[in-house]
Amino acid sequence: MYQHVYLALIHYPVYDKHRAIVATSITNFDIHDISRTAKTYEVGHYYLVTPLKSQQELGKRIIRHWHEGLGGRYNPSRQIAMLKTSIIDSLETAKQEILEKWQTPPILVATHAKVPEGFEEKLITFRQLRTDLQKNLNQPYLILFGTGYGLTESTYKEVDFILEPIRGIGDYNHLSVRSAVAIILDRLLGHRDES
Repeated sequence: MYQHVYLALIHYPVYDKHRAIVATSITNFDIHDISRTAKTYEVGHYYLVTPLKSQQELGKRIIRHWHEGLGGRYNPSRQIAMLKTSIIDSLETAKQEILEKWQTPPILVATHAKVPEGFEEKLITFRQLRTDLQKNLNQPYLILFGTGYGLTESTYKEVDFILEPIRGIGDYNHLSVRSAVAIILDRLLGHRDES
């Protein structure tokens, strides 16, 4: 049902703790765990975005291990989860692939632990986005997740919406990106018992 929903984990450009723009490293956990979450909610594709050739090769090697290597034979469910996971060089590449498939550009939705100052007008709630995703099955959506210390201001200028932050019980809000992806996808795409 949600083949029109795509995920992108952005490794560049993102901020470090000093607000410098950097490229972060791809991690084995992010490939594995987010692929499994993406498969659980049957999204269209999961992209890991990095321009660094060494990081691209590392990610591709890990994915190949599960597609073609011993990993896939040892754990077929992991192989299935990674069939729609790929490493790409830029957000533009993801947008172009989606455009070619759907003949319309994706609506870009950024995520963040708090709404960045100056971008409040782009805020969309979980309820609003969930409704949009259910109604607009022929319109692709690309949901962006940051690494490091978050997506850059230039990325926020490019997106159509910024999803409201996940709110816990207290003030602490430093979830791993893997946890954030799982929570967000469940809120947007998960089954709701209406009884």
